[in-house]
Amino acid sequence: MKRRWLRLALAVVVVDAVIGVWWYRHWRESRHDTAILTAARRYHVDPALVKAIVWRESRFNPDARGRAGELGLMQIRDAAAHEWAEAERIASFQFSHLLDPGTNTLAGSWYLAKLLKRYPHTDNPPAYALADYNAGRTHVLRWNKDAAETNSAIFASQITFPTTKKYIGDVQQRRDRYRNEDFGKEK
Repeated sequence: MKRRWLRLALAVVVVDAVIGVWWYRHWRESRHDTAILTAARRYHVDPALVKAIVWRESRFNPDARGRAGELGLMQIRDAAAHEWAEAERIASFQFSHLLDPGTNTLAGSWYLAKLLKRYPHTDNPPAYALADYNAGRTHVLRWNKDAAETNSAIFASQITFPTTKKYIGDVQQRRDRYRNEDFGKEK
């Protein structure tokens, strides 16, 4: 009898822990949804793509700091942030403002929109924009020669950084998951 009671108590603890972990992950992934949706809609980019970048760049941690000085949810660099602030005519902008989720997703979505506009002639503009976001324009220009200029499969085969290939795949897979969950769809 005592052993059965102990198993039951252990089962309750395990179920409670699983529910707790699920709830925490759900809360962590959805707590910045309003900021993400607002920014994505303002700059006319796919909200699921923005959320996928946030997931990959910071795992939804607004205080994240990168090794190259990137800040916040979308891991924005100083030059891109100031370019956004100048384009939006925000005179009092300081780089530390990127620790605010709303500001960070606005700057990041603006930058993503700018990158997507560079590749309208391709069969998959997000793949090229994500490579640019992760590795930089110089590398993308090196990889998108000849047929790779418009064909994303050939472009992917030209990418010489395994981490950038993985980044593109991870973000696109997560974007598809968020789309399947109807993230960003008008209700």
